[in-house]
Amino acid sequence: MLPYQTKANSEPDIPQLDEGWWASVLADEEALQPDFGESDTKSISPGGSLLVDWEKVQEYYDRDEIVELFVYGFNRGGLLVQGEDIQGFVPVSHLIETPNVLSDEDRRSLLASYVGKSVRLKVIECEATAERIVLSERAALAGEGCRKELFNTLKTGSIITGTVTNVTDFGVFVDLGGVEGLIHVSELSWGRVQHPGEVLAVSQPVKVLVLQVSEENARIALSLKRLYRNPWETLAENYQIGDIVDAQVTAITRFGVFARLGEGIEGLIHVSSIPSGSIQKDLNKYFSTGSAITVKILHIDIERRRLGLGLLDE
Repeated sequence: MLPYQTKANSEPDIPQLDEGWWASVLADEEALQPDFGESDTKSISPGGSLLVDWEKVQEYYDRDEIVELFVYGFNRGGLLVQGEDIQGFVPVSHLIETPNVLSDEDRRSLLASYVGKSVRLKVIECEATAERIVLSERAALAGEGCRKELFNTLKTGSIITGTVTNVTDFGVFVDLGGVEGLIHVSELSWGRVQHPGEVLAVSQPVKVLVLQVSEENARIALSLKRLYRNPWETLAENYQIGDIVDAQVTAITRFGVFARLGEGIEGLIHVSSIPSGSIQKDLNKYFSTGSAITVKILHIDIERRRLGLGLLDE
């Protein structure tokens, strides 16, 4: 559930996303992949000696065909697969039966269970110059030819409904009907999100705004928060300094307590404004995440997006 809901914009503010945005996303994804090391890599075939027919692989990709490949090993968070004229990698996030949260040990066991089997896959990335072929088991579920049709209909600014397929530390993957898009964590909510799992869950249907479509790179950037009006735009209209409001504790830090108002905006109760000296020593004894509190608005800074809150005098 969203922490707040406001009137949807008729003209959402759509940012321009460059390759730097995607580079940071891919870096986040790479950082999440456990490095099993050579001793943990399992393989029952050398694999590396296979000559890839790049024209054939490009054909698989262009036609959005399903190919059945043999899993000969795994390494660094995914499966190593090969066929007569193709060899590539399947990220663990693109496997059908991937639990939302996996320990390193469970992930290793899951990947090892695929070794020696054949899997139906689709090519989702094909870069001959980088000798990179990425495949997806989940994409194959939609059948052949769906990607081309979807990319032809998707446009920046479109609003579309999909299903959440995976939740990671850096965002949420959404199946749009044969192709996955990504809602980066920064596009989930106008408020602060500690983990995407707070907002969306696997298998949950969700309506999203399309920010960017790149068929060449097989990338679709999505936003959830831009379907809703930015609450900072109306904060000064709805509240004044001195107002007493209800809030919910969202985080406890050494310098104070963060609390969220009904619109999803978070404010800080600075430790210096908390009257009791004993409270200042251990805020966790007096506050708990998720608890309801009543606060007073001390200052509003729309430009810097800062909201100062205080506890009511006892």
